[in-house]
Amino acid sequence: MNICKRILPSRLSYSHALASYKASFSFFHSSPDTSIQVHSEEQEVVIALGSNVGNRLNNFNEALTQMKKSGLQITRHACLYETEPAYVTDQPLFLNSAIRATTKLGPHELLSVLKKIEKEMGRTKGIRYGPRPIDLDILFYGKYKIKSETLTVPHERIFERPFVMAPLVDLLGSDVDHDTVLHWHSFSKKGGIFESWEELGGESLIGKDGLRRVLPVSNRLWDWSKKTSVMGILNLTPDSFSDGGKFESIADAMSHVQTMISQGVDIIDLGAQSTRPMASRISVAQELDRLIPVLERVLKLPEMEGKMISVDTFYSEVALEAVKKGAHIVNDVSGGTMDSDMLNVMGKLNVPYVVMHMRGDPHTMQNVENVKYDDVCKEVGDELYERVRIAELHGVPAWRIVLDPGIGFSKNTEGNLEILMGLKRIREEIGRKSLGVSRVPLLIGPSRKRFLGEICGRVSGVERDPGTVAAVTCGVLGGANIVRVHNVGDNVDAVKLCDSLLDQVGR
Repeated sequence: MNICKRILPSRLSYSHALASYKASFSFFHSSPDTSIQVHSEEQEVVIALGSNVGNRLNNFNEALTQMKKSGLQITRHACLYETEPAYVTDQPLFLNSAIRATTKLGPHELLSVLKKIEKEMGRTKGIRYGPRPIDLDILFYGKYKIKSETLTVPHERIFERPFVMAPLVDLLGSDVDHDTVLHWHSFSKKGGIFESWEELGGESLIGKDGLRRVLPVSNRLWDWSKKTSVMGILNLTPDSFSDGGKFESIADAMSHVQTMISQGVDIIDLGAQSTRPMASRISVAQELDRLIPVLERVLKLPEMEGKMISVDTFYSEVALEAVKKGAHIVNDVSGGTMDSDMLNVMGKLNVPYVVMHMRGDPHTMQNVENVKYDDVCKEVGDELYERVRIAELHGVPAWRIVLDPGIGFSKNTEGNLEILMGLKRIREEIGRKSLGVSRVPLLIGPSRKRFLGEICGRVSGVERDPGTVAAVTCGVLGGANIVRVHNVGDNVDAVKLCDSLLDQVGR
């Protein structure tokens, strides 16, 4: 029989509940324990993941797959962290993360499932705190405290380990979404999980002291906080709004790629379908015919060593084929809304996925109803998070997500300006539901957009390059991590200056 200690329920508002359970803290821990039997009622759990042997990321992916097969419905993923080993320091660096899931497994049944997965993946007893291909620990199980010979929940020493606390905080929102989460906060002796994290050092620990937040791309772990990345646009279309028809031949496309590389580009974004307002949609076959020959040639360039290739598509079949050929990132302007299979495919591809905000599609996005907002930053944040939430349920972890607020897509001039000035606010709105998702890389794409022409009185796209530099500068200083631009050279310089300014103030 599984005997658990149940913590008494409290109100949902974190700010109000925090004061409530601080005032009655001794009551939670000194009142007589209520013993109950855990039956098959669905419970929400938090499980920590760690690995430092073999292909660490593949180990995570395999563990997630096996957990799903064993009766866990994974609902949220933390960011991914590369961390220095604790306790036994003479061993390789770890990857750490955590997930939230629901399950009808009892706590000891769940423990048995996790131990079985560890064993099947090569985990042996070995040295305590020593190297392991996978480590799966139950941090929380529903609203319960559990103490038995084989299981302690909350996990012992949870609140003293930054490599556990950072992913745990990611799984929460600054707003408490239900009373189970409030119980998790009550388990901390410091007044809440957020307070425990702050006492350890909080966000100031990220990027130093052996704790890096990273995004896996290609064969490396990308720490996007160190510098702003420039994504250079290569449109292989006859009808894009700015440079349609310029790079339809492979020779012209390759020449432009080499120019962008010489100017310092970090990512090449290949697009074979126009998404300008009212653009005609082409078929999957047509898009692939335009895209694949150039993609294959770009991948063969020696100068692409250390660079990334992104494919701008909303078709799942194009994404699948491009990644098979070697593309590193999928950039989807629809966030999975224009192809019903896109999220299923992305859940299996294991590459970064750019989720952009757009209402409607290129034919309808600038309709009156789609550009109407009461609070553009709040609504963009809410709607972007909803797309990510659905993506996570399809198996796309937060540690592979890049966010794009969609400048120029279902926004008017005023809305675009509010977004450029409100990137921090968008992150905060997302953070109310998921702090982890609010911390993923943020991409902006103001380059040569119509609103710049309206403000600056510039008709042609290329005349909007100075305005683009100003918009990029504003965005980077406001928190953007990636800028998508046509004119790479000028914007590389702008980004370097912005990064230097941010470094001066400690980012």
